Amino acid sequence: MTNYPKIAVIGGGSWATAIAKMLCVNLPEIAWYMRNEEAIAHLKKHHHNPNYLSSVEFNIEKLKLTSNINEAVAYADYLIFAIPSAFLSTELSKLKESLEGKVIFSAIKGIVPETSLIVGEHFNKTYHIPFENIGVITGPCHAEEVALERLSYLTIACGDEAKAKMVAKCLSGNYIKAKISDDIIGTEYAAMLKNIYAIAAGIAHGIGYGDNFQSVLMSNGIREMKKFIRKVHKMKRNINNSAYLGDLLVTGYSVFSRNRMFGNMIGKGYTVKSAMMEMSMVAEGYYAAKSAWELNQQYGAKTPIIDAVHAILYEGKDAKKVFKKLTEKLD
Repeated sequence: MTNYPKIAVIGGGSWATAIAKMLCVNLPEIAWYMRNEEAIAHLKKHHHNPNYLSSVEFNIEKLKLTSNINEAVAYADYLIFAIPSAFLSTELSKLKESLEGKVIFSAIKGIVPETSLIVGEHFNKTYHIPFENIGVITGPCHAEEVALERLSYLTIACGDEAKAKMVAKCLSGNYIKAKISDDIIGTEYAAMLKNIYAIAAGIAHGIGYGDNFQSVLMSNGIREMKKFIRKVHKMKRNINNSAYLGDLLVTGYSVFSRNRMFGNMIGKGYTVKSAMMEMSMVAEGYYAAKSAWELNQQYGAKTPIIDAVHAILYEGKDAKKVFKKLTEKLD
């Protein structure tokens, strides 16, 4: 046990809860930052997060719960961020503790709106964290299935193989298999892009397209993802690996996918605002669609699905008309 680093989880949502559950299997203690003090009080008394994955019961003696992000940062060698990308800058603005020497792993599937950067690049450019101290935790994995202890797979990417192996070791268990990767940029972009394609899948379902079209949409989605990522970061990678294709499929098809759920509501005629209010959860793909579309204005990859989702969510275009045109561009 003494060989494990001190780890802090930053975030109070479902993915943060799932990561805390995984870590508690192997570590004697973790720090867990949640900004919601009522949730912390509930956790201490009832041993579960009242708002997310409430079926997961924690051994409170293993948790250093805090509503002060500086306490969590001061405690840890490794920080795992699992909060929506749209709120990352707000949380980091509370920091007084230095991030120097800390190892940062992102479990965030999105782009930081203020800088239009994926999370790893944001920490590198804004906080000068070297890339060998930055990593990514990605799927294919839904937090809800971790809570149910169903067999799940994780991909841990980091430029420093030893650090990737360490985090993989901390997260692995009887129902969690973790493998490592050196494609930090590619896996993080894939994690962001798959949420956009899941929204597209949801819109298609909401409009009334069936499984046959969904298979074509996902097939085109993985090829579109490959083109986009090659433009951003060219290196040898197999886009059919689980971190890319597997994560896309589970997010595009799963009943647990909040991005697919969000898209389904849009396809049925909900406004963006009403869909978000009814879900009471953040659909990362909504923010990602804007950022990816804007980034691609400089990269110039052929991305008809991203373009279609952006047109519906940000340009007020009619979903049925946009998807009718999209069907002519897919093969």
